[in-house]
Amino acid sequence: MPSIAKAITASFITILILLTSPLSSSPLRHEQDPTPTPWPHQFHSVLVMNYTGTLEIIDLWYDWPNGRNFNIIQHQLGSILYDLEWNNGTSFFYSLDSSKNCRSSQVEVGILLPNWLDGAEYLGQRHVDGFLCNVWNKVDFLLYYEDVVTKRPVHWAFYTGREAHVMTFEVGAALEDAKWQAPVYCFDKKAESDNKGAQFSITGASVGGLLRGPFRIGM
Repeated sequence: MPSIAKAITASFITILILLTSPLSSSPLRHEQDPTPTPWPHQFHSVLVMNYTGTLEIIDLWYDWPNGRNFNIIQHQLGSILYDLEWNNGTSFFYSLDSSKNCRSSQVEVGILLPNWLDGAEYLGQRHVDGFLCNVWNKVDFLLYYEDVVTKRPVHWAFYTGREAHVMTFEVGAALEDAKWQAPVYCFDKKAESDNKGAQFSITGASVGGLLRGPFRIGM
């Protein structure tokens, strides 16, 4: 009887060890690559843009429920460009100074979807701007860096060489409705309509119309 009890005890201990062993010890385990976090439906972000020494600060307001996206672009020691985008493909590029400049653009795609990063190629982890980030490549158009811990975007590197450094990222922040109205002179019949205006936007149409959002600068 004692020998039987010892055998049962030994078998039980063996099973317990197998059940409590880390799964990583199993050669059959296959870890899936991480996927980028979808954008929140509303957020405000301050970006510092650098393109071979040319600097800009951009206030980015993303408002998916209302189908709109707004980029307020401060050129270093220069003017402010307002880039207002709607989900019907309409964009306005204007100033609010005495020049009253305004240009409009019409494209076939709306603003970026919250899950626009779906299908991006995972490249692994890298340190950038002092953060350990997961990195994805989106259609060879940009590299997207996301903080491993907080899942917030940290850095965007465009194929043109332009880089965006994410300084703040406020989930749920919303700009009051009155600020989304383009000035009246944008609707004057003499207002210029020019699809080339897309080149000024931080969040507009990209190669082949695949993207419209923070990625049409430099096109």
